[in-house]
Amino acid sequence: MTEATEGVTFTREDWYAEELGAKAFTNCAFHEVDLTEASTEGAVFTECTFGNVRFNASKHSSSAFVGCVFQRCNFFDAEFTGCKLMGSTFKESTVRPMRVHGGDWSFIGLPGADLRNSVFEQVRLREADLTGADFTDAALTGADLSGAQLHRIKLGRCDLRGSELSALDPVNAELAGAIITTEQAAVLAAALGLTVAEEGVTVKRGRRSR
Repeated sequence: MTEATEGVTFTREDWYAEELGAKAFTNCAFHEVDLTEASTEGAVFTECTFGNVRFNASKHSSSAFVGCVFQRCNFFDAEFTGCKLMGSTFKESTVRPMRVHGGDWSFIGLPGADLRNSVFEQVRLREADLTGADFTDAALTGADLSGAQLHRIKLGRCDLRGSELSALDPVNAELAGAIITTEQAAVLAAALGLTVAEEGVTVKRGRRSR
């Protein structure tokens, strides 16, 4: 059975390399807790707050952090596999290089986050706030970015193959060296008001000529 904890504040706890397993925390607060190299599998954190918590090199599998707030936390080399972080926000936190494989991060708040060299693959990021986030030299592959806020996002040399890019405005993003597919190029061209014609076909005033 899942061990449930609600409304408890944890301060300066040493959970280094702890295996938390399928525990549930609701409306709990964690302050200066050391979760370095800790692991969770099937754990659920609902509307919890984390302040100055160290998640360095921690690993999380099939766990959930729903509606949580991470303030001045450190996620250096943290890894999330098949996790749900819907509606959670990151403030003044170190989040690189983070590795995320699958899972649902919809409605996440990562504005201005430094995510250089991070990996986000096959992640659902619907309506996520990634305003001004820096994904330079990162991998953002197979991600669902439908409705995401991508204004001033930095994607230089970022691998974007397979990601849904309809919300991306190429004019208000840094894209130099980004890796995309032909299909994605057509989406970005459409966002710029361009028409991608068939090879050998010229479009003039609504008529096609060869």
